[in-house]
Amino acid sequence: MAEIQRLQKKYKEEIVPKLMEQFGYSSIMQVPGLQKICLNQGLGDATQDKKVVDVALSEMTLITGQQAVPTKAKKSVSNFKLREGMPIGARVTLRRRQMWEFLDRYISVALPRVRDFRGINDKSFDGRGNYTTGVTEQIIFPEINLDKVPRITGMDITFVTSAKNDAEAFALLKALGLPFKNQNNPS
Repeated sequence: MAEIQRLQKKYKEEIVPKLMEQFGYSSIMQVPGLQKICLNQGLGDATQDKKVVDVALSEMTLITGQQAVPTKAKKSVSNFKLREGMPIGARVTLRRRQMWEFLDRYISVALPRVRDFRGINDKSFDGRGNYTTGVTEQIIFPEINLDKVPRITGMDITFVTSAKNDAEAFALLKALGLPFKNQNNPS
């Protein structure tokens, strides 16, 4: 049996009772939870250089601890020299143990390494309880060796929750430790 991660334990012991009281839930099953974390990296330069995708896949695999898969173009676009089926990105979906481990490393190690960090934007909720944030440099993750990075690339990180609305998702993610710029509920 896998050991329970630090954040997962905090969620079960502290956050669930706090959210039940805050939103007046009658059952533990109503409390929103983190379902998965999706990382996505679009690589526009992949049309000229095939190695860009391979490097991105290996970096994302290092960062998450789970094998990344390439995303392929759905349509051909002649102006961009893009052919259908050509690899143009990388993505990973994390669940369960790996999700909690990544979230813990992201909050406690990676975000403090961002230059001039003042918190993440609290306006990036989608209306259905999911939150997406962007990372401009993959080098904020300690797993990446700075000497072996050919180019600085960014990625999108999406936190998928079981929350019914943005206010519940904001309360959940704030309680988990995501440092938002504005500590008030989103409108």
